Amino acid sequence: MLVREIMHPDPITASPDISLEEAYALMNAKNIRHLPIVRGSTLTGLITDRDLRLATSSLAAKPFPPSATVAQVMKSPVTTADPLDPVEVAARTMRELKIGCMPVLEENELVGIFTSIDLLDAMIRLTGVHRPSGRLEVSLADRPGELARLTGLLSERNVNIQSILSYPGPSGRLRLVLRVASIETRPLAEALCSAGIDIVWPPQRSCR
Repeated sequence: MLVREIMHPDPITASPDISLEEAYALMNAKNIRHLPIVRGSTLTGLITDRDLRLATSSLAAKPFPPSATVAQVMKSPVTTADPLDPVEVAARTMRELKIGCMPVLEENELVGIFTSIDLLDAMIRLTGVHRPSGRLEVSLADRPGELARLTGLLSERNVNIQSILSYPGPSGRLRLVLRVASIETRPLAEALCSAGIDIVWPPQRSCR
């Protein structure tokens, strides 16, 4: 999945010359939390509803008046993404930098924006949990042929795989989370267990 598949195209923007009060009113009216700031066609900064609250709070060391301009408060430079970036790379960047959104630039032009909520929606789509399905989690030896053996066993039982996610497990093994087109996962897990597959979910005592 690519960034262009989860981003909101043609995002709402504002000039760096508008006031904090105007920016807050715009964000409320459009029900958004992140506002890219542009001058002409160039992205110059980004402001969030949290930035506005902190900047004008009476608890701030030097609170800004509502008439102050966005340029005085906005974050700049802004971390951006490309429409062809994989979503997992974008997610890693946002996690490392602890940011809640990324504007999307194509040839230096702002073409979209996506947030952490959009990444969660992407994860739901990637796992297939948004469709009726059953969940299997297995532990495999991390060597060639093991995944092919697992998918072959499922194919023999006429079970369609809707999604597969993998991650490193303990002791150098590979953990796979599968969404399959069957809600009868317990008998399926028992059959896989009998074939020598280490089942993590649903739990099988003989496979743990």
